Amino acid sequence: MAKVSLIVPAYNVEPYLVECMESITRQTLQDIEIICINDGSTDGTLGILKRYAEKDPRIILIDKENGGYGIGMNMGMEVATGEYIGIVEPDDFVPVNMFGDLYEIAKEKDLDFVKADFYRFERASNGDMFLTYNHLDRKNEHYNQVFDPSHTPQAIRFIMNTWSGIYRKAFLDEYHIRHNETPGASFQDNGFWFQTFAFAKRGMIIDKPYYMNRRDNPNSSVKNVQKIYCINVEYDHIRDVLMEHPETWERFKTYYTLKRFHNSVATLRRISNEFKRDYVERFSKEMKRAKELGEMDEELFTAAERDNLHLLINQPAVYYKLKALPMNNGPSSINNNFKQIKAELDKIKRSKSYRVGKMIMYIPVRLKRLAKRIYKKLNKMRKGYQK
Repeated sequence: MAKVSLIVPAYNVEPYLVECMESITRQTLQDIEIICINDGSTDGTLGILKRYAEKDPRIILIDKENGGYGIGMNMGMEVATGEYIGIVEPDDFVPVNMFGDLYEIAKEKDLDFVKADFYRFERASNGDMFLTYNHLDRKNEHYNQVFDPSHTPQAIRFIMNTWSGIYRKAFLDEYHIRHNETPGASFQDNGFWFQTFAFAKRGMIIDKPYYMNRRDNPNSSVKNVQKIYCINVEYDHIRDVLMEHPETWERFKTYYTLKRFHNSVATLRRISNEFKRDYVERFSKEMKRAKELGEMDEELFTAAERDNLHLLINQPAVYYKLKALPMNNGPSSINNNFKQIKAELDKIKRSKSYRVGKMIMYIPVRLKRLAKRIYKKLNKMRKGYQK
Protein backbone atom coordinates (compact mmCIF):
# COMPACT_ATOMS: atom_id res chain seq x y z
CA MET A 1 0.00 0.00 0.00
CA ALA A 2 1.34 3.42 -0.96
CA LYS A 3 1.20 6.23 1.55
CA VAL A 4 -0.48 8.59 -0.91
CA SER A 5 -2.25 7.97 -4.22
CA LEU A 6 -2.19 10.99 -6.52
CA ILE A 7 -4.92 11.25 -9.15
CA VAL A 8 -4.23 13.28 -12.29
CA PRO A 9 -7.31 13.68 -14.56
CA ALA A 10 -6.04 14.79 -17.97
CA TYR A 11 -7.83 16.09 -21.05
CA ASN A 12 -6.03 18.09 -23.76
CA VAL A 13 -3.42 19.63 -21.46
CA GLU A 14 -0.31 19.07 -23.58
CA PRO A 15 1.17 22.58 -23.01
CA TYR A 16 1.18 22.19 -19.22
CA LEU A 17 1.49 18.47 -18.52
CA VAL A 18 5.28 18.08 -18.39
CA GLU A 19 5.61 20.73 -15.67
CA CYS A 20 2.85 19.00 -13.70
CA MET A 21 4.32 15.50 -14.02
CA GLU A 22 7.83 16.66 -13.15
CA SER A 23 6.55 18.22 -9.94
CA ILE A 24 4.74 15.00 -8.98
CA THR A 25 7.44 12.47 -9.81
CA ARG A 26 10.05 14.49 -7.89
CA GLN A 27 8.14 14.50 -4.61
CA THR A 28 10.33 13.96 -1.54
CA LEU A 29 7.72 11.43 -0.42
CA GLN A 30 8.70 8.54 -2.68
CA ASP A 31 6.11 6.02 -1.48
CA ILE A 32 3.34 7.26 -3.73
CA GLU A 33 1.34 5.92 -6.64
CA ILE A 34 0.41 8.23 -9.49
CA ILE A 35 -2.85 7.45 -11.27
CA CYS A 36 -3.17 9.31 -14.57
CA ILE A 37 -6.50 9.21 -16.40
CA ASN A 38 -6.46 10.27 -20.04
CA ASP A 39 -10.06 11.25 -20.80
CA GLY A 40 -10.00 10.85 -24.58
CA SER A 41 -7.52 13.65 -25.30
CA THR A 42 -7.08 14.67 -28.93
CA ASP A 43 -3.72 16.41 -28.53
CA GLY A 44 -0.38 15.03 -27.30
CA THR A 45 -1.52 14.42 -23.72
CA LEU A 46 -1.61 10.62 -23.99
CA GLY A 47 1.86 10.45 -25.52
CA ILE A 48 3.35 12.46 -22.66
CA LEU A 49 1.67 10.25 -20.07
CA LYS A 50 2.92 7.11 -21.80
CA ARG A 51 6.50 8.36 -21.73
CA TYR A 52 6.32 9.04 -18.01
CA ALA A 53 4.65 5.68 -17.32
CA GLU A 54 7.46 3.88 -19.16
CA LYS A 55 10.08 5.54 -16.95
CA ASP A 56 8.33 5.45 -13.56
CA PRO A 57 6.77 2.21 -12.23
CA ARG A 58 4.71 4.18 -9.72
CA ILE A 59 2.54 5.52 -12.54
CA ILE A 60 -0.73 3.78 -13.43
CA LEU A 61 -2.10 4.99 -16.76
CA ILE A 62 -5.80 4.68 -17.56
CA ASP A 63 -6.72 5.55 -21.16
CA LYS A 64 -10.47 5.92 -21.68
CA GLU A 65 -12.96 7.48 -24.04
CA ASN A 66 -14.03 11.00 -23.22
CA GLY A 67 -16.69 10.82 -20.54
CA GLY A 68 -16.17 13.79 -18.29
CA TYR A 69 -14.31 14.81 -15.16
CA GLY A 70 -16.45 12.98 -12.61
CA ILE A 71 -16.22 9.58 -14.29
CA GLY A 72 -12.46 9.81 -14.65
CA MET A 73 -11.94 10.91 -11.05
CA ASN A 74 -14.10 8.08 -9.73
CA MET A 75 -12.19 5.53 -11.81
CA GLY A 76 -8.98 6.81 -10.26
CA MET A 77 -10.35 6.57 -6.75
CA GLU A 78 -11.50 3.00 -7.28
CA VAL A 79 -8.04 2.00 -8.50
CA ALA A 80 -6.19 3.86 -5.73
CA THR A 81 -4.53 1.76 -3.02
CA GLY A 82 -2.93 4.58 -1.04
CA GLU A 83 -3.70 5.32 2.58
CA TYR A 84 -4.49 8.90 1.53
CA ILE A 85 -5.61 10.37 -1.78
CA GLY A 86 -4.46 13.63 -3.36
CA ILE A 87 -5.59 15.35 -6.54
CA VAL A 88 -3.37 17.28 -8.94
CA GLU A 89 -4.98 19.03 -11.89
CA PRO A 90 -2.77 18.54 -14.99
CA ASP A 91 -2.34 22.24 -15.74
CA ASP A 92 -1.16 22.94 -12.18
CA PHE A 93 1.97 21.90 -10.31
CA VAL A 94 3.10 21.28 -6.73
CA PRO A 95 6.28 21.90 -4.71
CA VAL A 96 8.35 18.77 -4.08
CA ASN A 97 7.65 18.69 -0.33
CA MET A 98 3.87 19.11 -0.47
CA PHE A 99 2.66 15.54 -0.07
CA GLY A 100 5.40 14.52 2.34
CA ASP A 101 4.50 17.39 4.65
CA LEU A 102 0.75 16.81 4.43
CA TYR A 103 1.07 13.06 4.96
CA GLU A 104 3.19 13.59 8.08
CA ILE A 105 0.57 15.93 9.55
CA ALA A 106 -2.31 13.62 8.61
CA LYS A 107 -0.67 10.63 10.29
CA GLU A 108 0.40 12.51 13.40
CA LYS A 109 -3.10 13.96 13.95
CA ASP A 110 -5.08 10.95 12.64
CA LEU A 111 -6.98 13.12 10.16
CA ASP A 112 -9.74 12.39 7.67
CA PHE A 113 -8.31 15.24 5.63
CA VAL A 114 -5.72 17.98 5.83
CA LYS A 115 -5.70 20.98 3.50
CA ALA A 116 -3.34 23.90 3.03
CA ASP A 117 -3.39 27.42 1.67
CA PHE A 118 -2.35 27.77 -1.97
CA TYR A 119 -1.17 30.10 -4.70
CA ARG A 120 -2.97 31.09 -7.87
CA PHE A 121 -0.63 32.02 -10.68
CA GLU A 122 -0.47 33.36 -14.20
CA ARG A 123 2.50 33.48 -16.55
CA ALA A 124 3.23 36.37 -18.86
CA SER A 125 4.46 35.81 -22.41
CA ASN A 126 8.04 36.44 -21.25
CA GLY A 127 7.75 33.70 -18.63
CA ASP A 128 7.32 35.93 -15.59
CA MET A 129 5.03 34.41 -12.97
CA PHE A 130 2.47 36.43 -11.02
CA LEU A 131 1.37 34.85 -7.74
CA THR A 132 -1.65 35.46 -5.51
CA TYR A 133 -1.70 33.95 -2.02
CA ASN A 134 -5.09 32.40 -1.15
CA HIS A 135 -6.11 31.80 2.47
CA LEU A 136 -8.60 28.96 2.87
CA ASP A 137 -10.00 30.53 6.03
CA ARG A 138 -10.31 34.26 5.46
CA LYS A 139 -11.45 34.77 9.06
CA ASN A 140 -8.38 32.97 10.41
CA GLU A 141 -10.41 30.97 12.95
CA HIS A 142 -9.58 27.32 12.24
CA TYR A 143 -5.94 27.14 11.20
CA ASN A 144 -3.52 24.56 12.63
CA GLN A 145 -6.01 22.82 14.90
CA VAL A 146 -8.01 19.63 14.62
CA PHE A 147 -11.72 20.35 14.21
CA ASP A 148 -14.87 18.39 13.43
CA PRO A 149 -16.01 19.57 9.98
CA SER A 150 -19.27 17.60 10.20
CA HIS A 151 -20.33 19.83 13.11
CA THR A 152 -18.72 23.02 11.82
CA PRO A 153 -21.02 24.13 8.98
CA GLN A 154 -19.49 27.61 8.97
CA ALA A 155 -16.38 26.00 7.47
CA ILE A 156 -18.35 25.99 4.21
CA ARG A 157 -17.19 29.60 3.97
CA PHE A 158 -13.65 28.33 3.26
CA ILE A 159 -12.35 28.72 -0.28
CA MET A 160 -13.57 25.72 -2.23
CA ASN A 161 -11.05 23.40 -3.84
CA THR A 162 -10.35 19.68 -3.76
CA TRP A 163 -6.66 19.73 -4.68
CA SER A 164 -4.85 21.60 -1.90
CA GLY A 165 -4.94 18.65 0.51
CA ILE A 166 -5.15 14.89 0.98
CA TYR A 167 -8.04 12.68 2.11
CA ARG A 168 -8.04 9.40 3.99
CA LYS A 169 -9.13 6.71 1.54
CA ALA A 170 -10.97 4.73 4.22
CA PHE A 171 -13.01 7.83 5.08
CA LEU A 172 -13.97 8.42 1.44
CA ASP A 173 -14.99 4.78 1.06
CA GLU A 174 -16.97 4.69 4.32
CA TYR A 175 -19.20 7.57 3.24
CA HIS A 176 -19.15 6.67 -0.48
CA ILE A 177 -17.74 10.10 -1.30
CA ARG A 178 -17.22 10.33 -5.02
CA HIS A 179 -17.74 12.82 -7.85
CA ASN A 180 -21.01 13.39 -9.68
CA GLU A 181 -20.85 11.65 -13.07
CA THR A 182 -23.24 13.82 -15.08
CA PRO A 183 -21.99 13.55 -18.71
CA GLY A 184 -20.65 16.77 -20.15
CA ALA A 185 -20.95 18.63 -16.85
CA SER A 186 -18.33 20.70 -15.07
CA PHE A 187 -17.66 21.87 -11.52
CA GLN A 188 -18.13 18.31 -10.27
CA ASP A 189 -15.45 18.95 -7.67
CA ASN A 190 -18.03 21.03 -5.77
CA GLY A 191 -19.98 17.98 -4.67
CA PHE A 192 -16.86 16.08 -3.62
CA TRP A 193 -15.65 19.08 -1.60
CA PHE A 194 -19.02 19.57 0.08
CA GLN A 195 -19.28 15.92 1.11
CA THR A 196 -15.80 15.85 2.64
CA PHE A 197 -16.73 18.72 4.94
CA ALA A 198 -20.19 17.37 5.75
CA PHE A 199 -18.99 13.92 6.83
CA ALA A 200 -15.40 14.24 8.11
CA LYS A 201 -14.89 14.01 11.87
CA ARG A 202 -11.24 15.06 12.02
CA GLY A 203 -9.99 17.76 9.69
CA MET A 204 -7.26 20.38 9.68
CA ILE A 205 -6.28 23.33 7.54
CA ILE A 206 -2.80 24.82 7.71
CA ASP A 207 -1.69 28.35 6.95
CA LYS A 208 1.16 27.41 4.64
CA PRO A 209 0.77 27.54 0.85
CA TYR A 210 1.83 24.60 -1.32
CA TYR A 211 -0.36 24.00 -4.36
CA MET A 212 0.14 26.14 -7.49
CA ASN A 213 -3.20 26.70 -9.25
CA ARG A 214 -2.99 27.99 -12.83
CA ARG A 215 -5.37 30.75 -13.92
CA ASP A 216 -4.14 31.38 -17.46
CA ASN A 217 -5.45 28.23 -19.15
CA PRO A 218 -8.12 29.45 -21.60
CA ASN A 219 -9.70 25.98 -21.69
CA SER A 220 -10.44 25.73 -17.97
CA SER A 221 -14.07 25.50 -16.83
CA VAL A 222 -13.91 28.79 -14.96
CA LYS A 223 -13.27 30.55 -18.29
CA ASN A 224 -15.89 28.70 -20.34
CA VAL A 225 -18.71 31.11 -21.18
CA GLN A 226 -20.91 28.34 -22.64
CA LYS A 227 -21.22 26.15 -19.53
CA ILE A 228 -24.38 27.80 -18.28
CA TYR A 229 -26.26 25.60 -15.82
CA CYS A 230 -23.51 23.18 -14.75
CA ILE A 231 -23.15 24.71 -11.29
CA ASN A 232 -26.93 24.55 -10.79
CA VAL A 233 -27.00 20.87 -11.73
CA GLU A 234 -24.10 20.19 -9.38
CA TYR A 235 -25.79 21.91 -6.45
CA ASP A 236 -28.99 19.97 -7.11
CA HIS A 237 -26.82 16.86 -6.80
CA ILE A 238 -25.26 18.09 -3.55
CA ARG A 239 -28.70 18.73 -2.08
CA ASP A 240 -29.87 15.24 -3.02
CA VAL A 241 -26.81 13.64 -1.41
CA LEU A 242 -27.04 15.62 1.83
CA MET A 243 -30.78 15.05 2.19
CA GLU A 244 -30.09 11.32 2.43
CA HIS A 245 -28.63 12.19 5.85
CA PRO A 246 -31.35 14.28 7.58
CA GLU A 247 -29.28 15.41 10.57
CA THR A 248 -26.40 16.47 8.35
CA TRP A 249 -28.74 18.29 5.98
CA GLU A 250 -30.35 20.14 8.87
CA ARG A 251 -26.95 21.41 10.03
CA PHE A 252 -25.68 22.39 6.61
CA LYS A 253 -28.73 23.49 4.62
CA THR A 254 -28.45 27.25 5.22
CA TYR A 255 -24.71 27.25 4.49
CA TYR A 256 -25.43 25.15 1.41
CA THR A 257 -27.78 27.88 0.18
CA LEU A 258 -25.18 30.55 0.92
CA LYS A 259 -22.56 28.66 -1.10
CA ARG A 260 -25.05 28.09 -3.91
CA PHE A 261 -25.79 31.81 -4.01
CA HIS A 262 -22.09 32.71 -4.21
CA ASN A 263 -21.43 30.20 -6.99
CA SER A 264 -24.47 31.31 -8.97
CA VAL A 265 -23.33 34.94 -8.76
CA ALA A 266 -19.92 33.83 -10.06
CA THR A 267 -21.62 31.92 -12.89
CA LEU A 268 -23.62 35.00 -13.86
CA ARG A 269 -20.37 36.93 -14.24
CA ARG A 270 -18.79 34.16 -16.32
CA ILE A 271 -21.43 33.18 -18.88
CA SER A 272 -22.12 34.90 -22.19
CA ASN A 273 -24.41 37.94 -22.12
CA GLU A 274 -26.98 36.19 -24.30
CA PHE A 275 -27.71 33.68 -21.52
CA LYS A 276 -27.81 36.04 -18.55
CA ARG A 277 -31.49 36.99 -18.60
CA ASP A 278 -32.63 33.35 -18.56
CA TYR A 279 -30.03 32.52 -15.93
CA VAL A 280 -31.32 35.25 -13.63
CA GLU A 281 -34.85 33.83 -13.94
CA ARG A 282 -33.66 30.40 -12.86
CA PHE A 283 -31.43 31.82 -10.13
CA SER A 284 -34.38 33.79 -8.75
CA LYS A 285 -36.63 30.72 -8.61
CA GLU A 286 -33.94 28.67 -6.86
CA MET A 287 -33.40 31.28 -4.14
CA LYS A 288 -37.15 31.82 -3.70
CA ARG A 289 -37.62 28.07 -3.28
CA ALA A 290 -34.82 27.88 -0.71
CA LYS A 291 -36.43 30.67 1.29
CA GLU A 292 -39.88 29.06 1.18
CA LEU A 293 -38.46 25.70 2.32
CA GLY A 294 -36.59 27.21 5.26
CA GLU A 295 -33.18 26.51 3.72
CA MET A 296 -31.97 30.10 3.94
CA ASP A 297 -30.62 32.18 6.82
CA GLU A 298 -30.32 35.78 5.70
CA GLU A 299 -28.05 36.58 8.65
CA LEU A 300 -25.31 34.58 6.93
CA PHE A 301 -25.30 37.06 4.04
CA THR A 302 -23.59 40.43 4.11
CA ALA A 303 -25.78 43.54 4.02
CA ALA A 304 -25.02 44.08 0.33
CA GLU A 305 -25.73 40.42 -0.43
CA ARG A 306 -29.09 40.66 1.36
CA ASP A 307 -30.02 43.67 -0.74
CA ASN A 308 -29.16 41.75 -3.89
CA LEU A 309 -30.91 38.61 -2.66
CA HIS A 310 -34.19 40.41 -1.94
CA LEU A 311 -34.09 42.12 -5.29
CA LEU A 312 -33.30 38.85 -7.06
CA ILE A 313 -36.22 37.04 -5.42
CA ASN A 314 -38.82 39.80 -5.72
CA GLN A 315 -37.77 41.66 -8.87
CA PRO A 316 -35.59 39.43 -11.07
CA ALA A 317 -36.04 41.71 -14.09
CA VAL A 318 -34.65 44.63 -12.12
CA TYR A 319 -31.85 42.47 -10.73
CA TYR A 320 -30.92 41.62 -14.30
CA LYS A 321 -30.84 45.30 -15.29
CA LEU A 322 -28.81 46.34 -12.25
CA LYS A 323 -26.46 43.39 -11.80
CA ALA A 324 -26.28 41.44 -15.07
CA LEU A 325 -27.09 43.86 -17.88
CA PRO A 326 -23.98 44.12 -20.06
CA MET A 327 -22.23 47.42 -19.39
CA ASN A 328 -20.95 48.16 -22.88
CA ASN A 329 -18.21 50.72 -23.36
CA GLY A 330 -18.59 54.00 -25.19
CA PRO A 331 -20.61 57.14 -24.39
CA SER A 332 -23.72 56.12 -26.34
CA SER A 333 -23.79 52.64 -24.81
CA ILE A 334 -23.34 54.03 -21.31
CA ASN A 335 -26.19 56.49 -21.84
CA ASN A 336 -28.36 53.64 -23.10
CA ASN A 337 -27.56 51.51 -20.05
CA PHE A 338 -28.33 54.45 -17.80
CA LYS A 339 -31.68 55.04 -19.49
CA GLN A 340 -32.66 51.36 -19.31
CA ILE A 341 -31.95 51.18 -15.60
CA LYS A 342 -33.74 54.45 -14.86
CA ALA A 343 -36.77 53.32 -16.87
CA GLU A 344 -36.96 50.09 -14.89
CA LEU A 345 -36.74 51.96 -11.59
CA ASP A 346 -39.43 54.42 -12.66
CA LYS A 347 -41.66 51.53 -13.66
CA ILE A 348 -41.37 50.01 -10.20
CA LYS A 349 -42.05 53.34 -8.50
CA ARG A 350 -45.32 53.58 -10.44
CA SER A 351 -46.33 50.02 -9.54
CA LYS A 352 -48.87 49.20 -6.86
CA SER A 353 -46.50 46.78 -5.15
CA TYR A 354 -44.11 49.65 -4.54
CA ARG A 355 -46.74 51.65 -2.67
CA VAL A 356 -48.57 49.00 -0.63
CA GLY A 357 -47.99 45.71 1.13
CA LYS A 358 -44.73 44.31 2.39
CA MET A 359 -42.83 45.51 -0.71
CA ILE A 360 -42.79 48.99 0.76
CA MET A 361 -40.78 47.70 3.71
CA TYR A 362 -37.68 46.89 1.74
CA ILE A 363 -37.78 47.41 -2.01
CA PRO A 364 -37.58 51.23 -2.02
CA VAL A 365 -34.64 51.35 0.39
CA ARG A 366 -32.70 48.47 -1.12
CA LEU A 367 -33.47 49.53 -4.66
CA LYS A 368 -32.31 53.03 -3.89
CA ARG A 369 -29.01 51.74 -2.50
CA LEU A 370 -28.42 49.46 -5.48
CA ALA A 371 -29.38 52.11 -7.99
CA LYS A 372 -27.07 54.60 -6.32
CA ARG A 373 -24.14 52.21 -6.79
CA ILE A 374 -24.95 51.67 -10.46
CA TYR A 375 -25.52 55.36 -11.14
CA LYS A 376 -22.19 56.16 -9.52
CA LYS A 377 -20.44 53.61 -11.73
CA LEU A 378 -22.12 54.85 -14.90
CA ASN A 379 -21.43 58.50 -14.11
CA LYS A 380 -17.79 57.69 -13.47
CA MET A 381 -17.59 55.98 -16.87
CA ARG A 382 -19.35 58.95 -18.49
CA LYS A 383 -16.86 61.40 -17.03
CA GLY A 384 -14.01 59.20 -18.19
CA TYR A 385 -15.18 59.50 -21.79
CA GLN A 386 -15.66 63.24 -21.50
CA LYS A 387 -12.00 63.83 -20.60
